[in-house]
Amino acid sequence: MASAGPDLLGALPAGPRGAARGGFLWGRGVDLAVFGGSAAVALALAALSTGGALPAWGFLLFVVGVDVAHVHTTLFRTYLDPEELRRHPALYAGVPLACYAAGVALHLASELAFWRALAYVAVIHFVRQQVGWVAIYRALAGERSRVDRLLDDALVYAATGWPLLYWHAHAHPPRAFQWFVDGDFVSAPWLAAAVGPLGAVYAALAVAYVARAIQRACVDRAPLNLGKHVVVATTAATWYVGIVATDSDFQFTVTNVIVHGVPYMALVFAYARERAREAPRSLLARVLASGLLAFLGIALALAFVEEMLWDRLVWHDRPELFGGARTGDEPLLGPRARALLVPLLALPQATHYLLDAVVWRRRHTGPAQARALGFRPGTPEGERGESGEA
Repeated sequence: MASAGPDLLGALPAGPRGAARGGFLWGRGVDLAVFGGSAAVALALAALSTGGALPAWGFLLFVVGVDVAHVHTTLFRTYLDPEELRRHPALYAGVPLACYAAGVALHLASELAFWRALAYVAVIHFVRQQVGWVAIYRALAGERSRVDRLLDDALVYAATGWPLLYWHAHAHPPRAFQWFVDGDFVSAPWLAAAVGPLGAVYAALAVAYVARAIQRACVDRAPLNLGKHVVVATTAATWYVGIVATDSDFQFTVTNVIVHGVPYMALVFAYARERAREAPRSLLARVLASGLLAFLGIALALAFVEEMLWDRLVWHDRPELFGGARTGDEPLLGPRARALLVPLLALPQATHYLLDAVVWRRRHTGPAQARALGFRPGTPEGERGESGEA
């Protein structure tokens, strides 16, 4: 499962409310549909499911159609924009080369080492995306308090970290799901003793967060930061349900990939549309001229080709989708060939992880990105975006 998303942490500092959209990135209805709606769909699917393995239709819809596809939408923020490439040539050439070299070295040392490293980079990336969304909403609402930032960050880290702690502590007998491959997370049963005490800390942070929200509403008379509260609540719900409350590949997949991939694709589409207006003759603008269908169509086509290559060359476990024959656990390629091929196939997601730790941050925020994140000219964030300054 290729999983990725933006590292939005610190993308913009707190500042005046984004008045044009009332503290929302794209408007109240769109934001609630993207963040709350994706979580509601994921939780409903998990509740309606009887568990078990991910069926072929689920793999096609959720893994290929959301998870892998959203990785490829990063192209619209990076490699499909010639001006962006000219602005940061070392970044866009160096990151994939470094990822591939590191991947080959790890895979030659140990195949498990490769997957383990990729899994932990991915999970850190997933966690920081949620922290980043909250940071954006805090900036849009003008919440300048250091207390708010520390409490928000602590609660999101707890809402994601505590289920991960539970997973590591209960890795044996093996869970019915994994991040990428069996055994990619370290088994640490000795952590079981920390699950209860740190769960209590998590609960205390949740109570403190609610108390702070009530204080801001009733004492400070601050407007309700609905977008932030939705992201925090849905993060807590989906990570708990997918990892702790259930033990199913299907339930983990839907709670993991939908709430991660859908908001990311919405952000990249918003950015690409804004950027196309700035450069109407660019390749990006020509692609976006056909609208959302072209955007999704390119991402889906690339995702399908990537997964077909994975299956035909490495996994051989979904011939009903990609052709070929099911071969079981015996690899068809030797260790050296796999060490060269597997990091190459994983390059889109590895590059995506590292680039997204950079391109959404403040020093990379131009006018199109500022507008895509909900900030308008006249606010410090919008003006910073217009000037291109960090």
